[in-house]
Amino acid sequence: MKRIAFTLVLGALIAGTACKKSDSQSDPNPTPPTPVDTAKNLDVRGIITSDQHWTKDKTYRLRGYVYVTNNATITIDPGTKIVSNKDSAGVLVIYRTAKILAQGTADEPIVFTSNETTPQPGDLGGVVLVGQAKGNTNHSVIEGGVDAQFSVFGGTNDADNSGVMKYVRIEYAGKAVNPGDEINGLSLYAVGSGTTIDYVQVVRGLDDAFEFFGGTVNCKHLIAYNCADDDFDMDDGYRGMIQYAISIKDPKFTDNKGTSGDISNNFEVDNVNPSNGFLWTKAPITSPVLSNFTAVGPNNATGVSADYGYGMRWRRGSKFVLANSIVIGGQRAGLDIDDDSTASYYKQDISRFYNSFLNAYGKPFQVDKLVSSPKLFDSASLAAKVTGNDKSVYYANGADIKLTDPYNNAAPNIKPATGSPALTTAGKFDFGGLDNAFFDKTTYVGAIDASNDWTAKWAVWGK
Repeated sequence: MKRIAFTLVLGALIAGTACKKSDSQSDPNPTPPTPVDTAKNLDVRGIITSDQHWTKDKTYRLRGYVYVTNNATITIDPGTKIVSNKDSAGVLVIYRTAKILAQGTADEPIVFTSNETTPQPGDLGGVVLVGQAKGNTNHSVIEGGVDAQFSVFGGTNDADNSGVMKYVRIEYAGKAVNPGDEINGLSLYAVGSGTTIDYVQVVRGLDDAFEFFGGTVNCKHLIAYNCADDDFDMDDGYRGMIQYAISIKDPKFTDNKGTSGDISNNFEVDNVNPSNGFLWTKAPITSPVLSNFTAVGPNNATGVSADYGYGMRWRRGSKFVLANSIVIGGQRAGLDIDDDSTASYYKQDISRFYNSFLNAYGKPFQVDKLVSSPKLFDSASLAAKVTGNDKSVYYANGADIKLTDPYNNAAPNIKPATGSPALTTAGKFDFGGLDNAFFDKTTYVGAIDASNDWTAKWAVWGK
């Protein structure tokens, strides 16, 4: 097994040399040589099997796939920069038993980004956390071309701890090995609830921003900004809780779908892919509990990509609760429910789009791929349930929600303006796990209120 290899980009060692008064006379008070540490740029490659401490006085360049394993911990100081060039699209994999302790601050976030003069999506591969919580084996191995010895994920410990990621930005990530076989901005494979994910932004990613493959990790304060595919993608039996999250789409930017028929969404949530030969009910079933999201779709802006789809796409046997949230600007539809199993959970009140606001350029409500007779829902009956039993509100005119400037992609402002119903609609936390102590009980709906902008300082826009 290889250990980590560091290549130090060294400058000259500068030594002070005193001038001589003559060829034979020495300076009585010579200046001693002063070494200058210019080892500020370190290449990181291979396999890390012992603890490492990365500090902000150096820049760390990921070269290809870097695997942290064997109970090793990577500690990353606030303000540290980790970069990658497009020739290798570096990927940091925190493998089972290993940990990452990346604890930045609002003033000094930790940044994974491109090392190119003109950054582009895909210059960085991404960050992958691999835990030992339960999944349903919908994916048998990790996607994205990882080495076979590091491709297995999951286990039986739902409380597994992969470490901490706090005040972290991941920019220009994404690595497409084959169609449908990619590295995302932040990929979470069977990550357990002992892990802390808080204040993480994925910016201008080539594929999904956040993808949860099984596991039970809980997260707060997530931002997906201008990523090409889905912003919050969940499958393989993911059962975590998330509060305070933002999804903002660049209308002109999607990944290359080819002839796959795939589309880009703010949410895409599955249990299993039936083409893998699984039943919709394969356990554990994907069943996230989500609150206080604000998701902004392309809203048919000038030049919008034809590959945009839905604000929310719930399908393939998944259960869900999305509450106290705002979803606007969906291109083809706002709320889409696919497949009989998914629709059945919604009809039984197991799944709910609850106490939330919806607006869409396309159809506000869509039901698709139902084969039972009679059908469990059509768009009208789904709309009636959402706006009645589920206490959510559909706004035909999204401006009536009164967010400040949500469609200004270069400088989006999703704060509720004065008079916004988001400020006068109290959050409801009385259903489906929302009463868990993990959730702050907000007096508003959406990701932020008018006075507490938790994106300040550490998050970036205009990329």
